[in-house]
Amino acid sequence: MSDAPRHVSVEWLHEHLSDPTLRVLDATVHLSFDADGAHVEPGRESYERGHVPGAAFVDQVAGLSDPEGEAPFAAVASERFAAVVGEAGVGDEHRVVVYDSVNGIWATRLWWQFGLEGNDNVSVLDGGLAAWQAAGYETTTGTETYPPTTFTVRRRPERISHTADVERAVDDPGVLLVNALDRDTFAAGHIPGSVNVPFGELVGPDWRMRPLDELRGLFESVGALDPGKQPVTYCGGGIAATAAALALMELGRDDVAVYDGSMNAWTADPARPVETT
Repeated sequence: MSDAPRHVSVEWLHEHLSDPTLRVLDATVHLSFDADGAHVEPGRESYERGHVPGAAFVDQVAGLSDPEGEAPFAAVASERFAAVVGEAGVGDEHRVVVYDSVNGIWATRLWWQFGLEGNDNVSVLDGGLAAWQAAGYETTTGTETYPPTTFTVRRRPERISHTADVERAVDDPGVLLVNALDRDTFAAGHIPGSVNVPFGELVGPDWRMRPLDELRGLFESVGALDPGKQPVTYCGGGIAATAAALALMELGRDDVAVYDGSMNAWTADPARPVETT
């Protein structure tokens, strides 16, 4: 499977939209919080109101989250992933660009799941739909689809960590747990021994990824680029963690794993320790 750049610009996408081997996927999910807790809504309605021309919508909530997993957004089995993206029109021969219309982490989540299943021919649209619109490019309403096809999975188990792995990692000096939540949330409670690199600091105000030298400074400051430690990223539900994983891979850390269940899974057992700062 050929490798694609982990990010592409809206200018690049606009120039290549007519490429018949290109597949553009809207990965939007809307996550909100109130007194009753978290509420998750697939972004199909916002996709139908306006999307990149030609893009298909992928429902990551119903299609790519395992209801029997450790936590609400647990990655589905390989066979399920293959069926969903194949139905969306992505085959082994296609170049894929993913984006969302919120803060970018749902696009990186889908990028990460493609990588978990062995496909590196996938790029995130830098800045997402907002950047596309800011550049003056048109959007399309309604629903668009690609012809269904067959997608081959080749799972890389080293790209994903589960709670049992993280329980061992807490006392393993060769593993560094990287929490991607905001600094206040991190301070209120995190897995012992973790360091904090908030996903919101990986991007600028336009949601485009910061320059590599700035990212390098963020991760070097907490030891996440130490070649003697494997970084494992996590957050609340395994979504923002994928943005940190992408940034680390941009900096050459191809050994990074994502704790898929993240704090949702870790705190499911009150006996597991939580550290505050």
